Amino acid sequence: MPGDSININNKATAQHMYDAIVIGSGISGGWAAKELCEHGLKTLVLERGRNVVHLKDYPTAIKNPWDFQHRGQLPAAVTKNNPVVSRCYAYGESTEHFFVKDNDHPYVQEKPFDWIRGYQVGGKSLLWARQTQRWSQYEFEGPARDGFAVDWPIRYEDIAPWYSHVEKFAGISGNKDGVPNLPDGEFLPAWELNCVEKHIQQKIKENYNDRQVIIGRCAHLTKPNEIHLQQGRGQCQARNLCERGCPFGGYFSSNSSTIPWAQKTGNMTLQPDSVVHSIIYDEKKGKASGVRVIDAHTKKVTEYYARIIFVNAACLNTNLVLLNSTSNRFPQGLGNDNGLLGRFVAFHNYRGSISATYDGFTDGYYYGRRPTEAFIPSFRNVFKQQTDFLRGYLSYFSAVRSGWQQGIGEDGIGGDWKNNITEAGGWAVYMGMQGETIPKHENHVRLSKDMKDAWDIPQLITSVGYDDNDVKLMKDFLTQCSEMLEKAGCKNINQQDSNQTPGLDIHEMGGVRMGKDPKTSLLNKWNQLHACQNVFVTDGACMTSVGNQNPSLTFMAITARAANHAVDELKKGNL
Repeated sequence: MPGDSININNKATAQHMYDAIVIGSGISGGWAAKELCEHGLKTLVLERGRNVVHLKDYPTAIKNPWDFQHRGQLPAAVTKNNPVVSRCYAYGESTEHFFVKDNDHPYVQEKPFDWIRGYQVGGKSLLWARQTQRWSQYEFEGPARDGFAVDWPIRYEDIAPWYSHVEKFAGISGNKDGVPNLPDGEFLPAWELNCVEKHIQQKIKENYNDRQVIIGRCAHLTKPNEIHLQQGRGQCQARNLCERGCPFGGYFSSNSSTIPWAQKTGNMTLQPDSVVHSIIYDEKKGKASGVRVIDAHTKKVTEYYARIIFVNAACLNTNLVLLNSTSNRFPQGLGNDNGLLGRFVAFHNYRGSISATYDGFTDGYYYGRRPTEAFIPSFRNVFKQQTDFLRGYLSYFSAVRSGWQQGIGEDGIGGDWKNNITEAGGWAVYMGMQGETIPKHENHVRLSKDMKDAWDIPQLITSVGYDDNDVKLMKDFLTQCSEMLEKAGCKNINQQDSNQTPGLDIHEMGGVRMGKDPKTSLLNKWNQLHACQNVFVTDGACMTSVGNQNPSLTFMAITARAANHAVDELKKGNL
């Protein structure tokens, strides 16, 4: 096991030898597989969960509400036994098969942390909210300017062509909005704001010169291009049942896009039910030689070998794998010479929300189930420091007409009563925040010394919490956005702090951060471990800071960039 010498069976080694190994098949792992396989590398993709095949394994995708025993709700006993995952907005009777239950992979919460996981081929790409915004120069330059983290080793110019690369393939809907801190991309036609949202948009424009309302950019095929048809995907039907798996391939997931694309090359070996124990380090060669894998069911241990390894197990599991990859050279975890592995974990602050009503537009409505909302890009501390807190927040909102308002709770019969209770009610507005948190040394994960999981791997300890900066930022959101709604004519404005624990945002990042200096970071500008350069980390664990945008598009772009660099380095004989 880790730290022991490896007895190599030459025949078995040959059978288990690949050019590349990718750990994880979610959003970033799928992109690593696609890029590596397209370039001709024989690639083993290891997934700890079961296989899920596009179309074939979406059992609830086309079910009606009445087809479910509990009409989409979960029995109280299930919720009681799964308090963490039950707090996730997408977890329900129609989706529970794509989520990890609380007892299936336990962890230790030194501070409360809701770790939401999806163990299957495709990972959480089947479950994500599909919002996709580019970072700008201001996010990559932020730490150096404000001094809250180490300097990013890359800038927007380095990643911009890779944003375009993944946007064209994945399919992103949006408008060319011209927002300096939210760069435009390669867009399919955008969704539309409804009449009340357009009214709020106009009033904000009239009253503020530093903020702008746009329609959310999302990974949905509003009008498929040829590259999407080649993937076998079709137009989004605005069903908004995405977390069940989309039979149309209307939104981007590894299952509908990158994994089958990699399979078509003939270069990918996909192996589900493979729990990665650790990465094997070759002391003589000074590089990683392979991966130690435990069969999820039989618990049999097998070793696989490759010239390069991509670790894309999702942020916290990537930290876990690297921390558990110990050797004589790396007694604290692979690449962990500076003791910072697992440190500086950050997330997105979703605590603040606002509800309101709007009188008027009673002759207007909306159609379909649009898969995105209105967005207000960050306007705080973008170009210079403006407040007594660091960084800012992205806001999102939607306006809906409530139904079944009249006659509820009243007895009745006949046509007049039926018409009364089905008449649309007034407009309600809901607004939420997505705030940037500051990476801090004390926010970390580490391995338990005495608690093991079902595969005899140490359990992860989470020690991640809020600070005063997070509270100040939330209060500013509540104040500023309530003011915007008031100026737009909204009434009954109500502010709320959910006090939700970190993790429920499902945007955890860091622990294996990029940087210029090996003394203060784990990865270089190409996402290679400073101290073990044939190991790449390109999922959320690699993030130096978290911005306020949704992170998945950046994970995809960083992964594509790193994979192509790895191919170039292999060709040069440098890896």
